[in-house]
Amino acid sequence: MASGAVSPAFAYTVVYVKDVARSAAFYSAAFGYSVRRLDQSLKWAELESGATTIAFTPLHQRETDALTGAGQAPGAAGERGPVEICFDYADVDAAYRHAVDSGAVPVSAPEQKSWGQKVGYVRDIDGIVVRMGSHVRA
Repeated sequence: MASGAVSPAFAYTVVYVKDVARSAAFYSAAFGYSVRRLDQSLKWAELESGATTIAFTPLHQRETDALTGAGQAPGAAGERGPVEICFDYADVDAAYRHAVDSGAVPVSAPEQKSWGQKVGYVRDIDGIVVRMGSHVRA
């Protein structure tokens, strides 16, 4: 960074979804997060997720579509959006089963990877890929 630049803090990951309240409830049930805030307008929700907030907002909204373009959900079951959400768990197998039992669509059951991480993949209710993995220590 240039001299005198402000040091940024990663504050939010905003997920564009079809139904904000439904997505917040789904992530709470499937992945174990508490809903911190659900705006009365149902155009914004936040999960209690540590230093970086996971937030949900509608795919299409007057406030941002004209400025930054309309959000695009994966169009077909086999398509993947340009961002993947990743969660670390101590017990990936149990977390994966819980997510699927809570309505996540199974993509790939957890398996041990050559780099030392156990990883499984599901899709959320909007088709967004969620990677569920163990934390790899250096």
